[in-house]
Amino acid sequence: MKTYFQKDYQLGSFQFFSTSHILTLLVLAALGVCLFVFRKTLQKPRWNRMLRYAFVAVLLISEISYHSWFIYVNSWTPRYCLPLHLSDLSVYLVIILLLTKNLTLFKFLYFAGLGSALQAILTPDLGRYGFPHFRFFEFFISHGIVVLACLLMIAAEKYKPTVRSLWVTFLLVNIYGAFIFLINRLLKSNYMYMMKKPGGGASLLDVLGPWPWYLLSAEAVTIVFFYLLYLPFWIARKVKEKKDLA
Repeated sequence: MKTYFQKDYQLGSFQFFSTSHILTLLVLAALGVCLFVFRKTLQKPRWNRMLRYAFVAVLLISEISYHSWFIYVNSWTPRYCLPLHLSDLSVYLVIILLLTKNLTLFKFLYFAGLGSALQAILTPDLGRYGFPHFRFFEFFISHGIVVLACLLMIAAEKYKPTVRSLWVTFLLVNIYGAFIFLINRLLKSNYMYMMKKPGGGASLLDVLGPWPWYLLSAEAVTIVFFYLLYLPFWIARKVKEKKDLA
């Protein structure tokens, strides 16, 4: 058992779209589908509250274990372990969302949280920690629940993002990015990968040019990705409008 918590893990590094990666993505996709299949049940106060609190408990355990592991292997450092990546910050914001069901926070997290978590689970920066290391499970559980929490708010609470919230989120992410750039200069860190690309060679940033130009390219990609996230709601609105006119 101790092997799966070692810092110098020797049982295989993470491989993009390996069997374990694909199966994990399929499990998360299946859970997301279940939220909509059982949405009427999840709209009932008791089941709604139980699932939200269960998500909160798992996220809290995940974050505590994450930092505890870094302390255990004598590797905790503010240069790497602070929750300043957008997908990591979203974990904490999702806990607030699940406890409060705040619509404004949902509109931000739908784009910033769901978007960053999806990118993270598709192209994880896990390095040497492949399946079944502790870091593998912790990473996909925490980021996966960010995705599922946003989908839960849509399925059970019928929340919807708007075009206005899309652009407000884009502005807030840029303001946050400017703050993180200063933090990176101060700590000599690489939060939000603003100072260099992640390792592994499978990140979307790898096709966006060298530093610092990939930061500008990422702005355009972010807008496109945000609109893709909004697309299902645009289609649903158009279908409803056609039905109303029929």
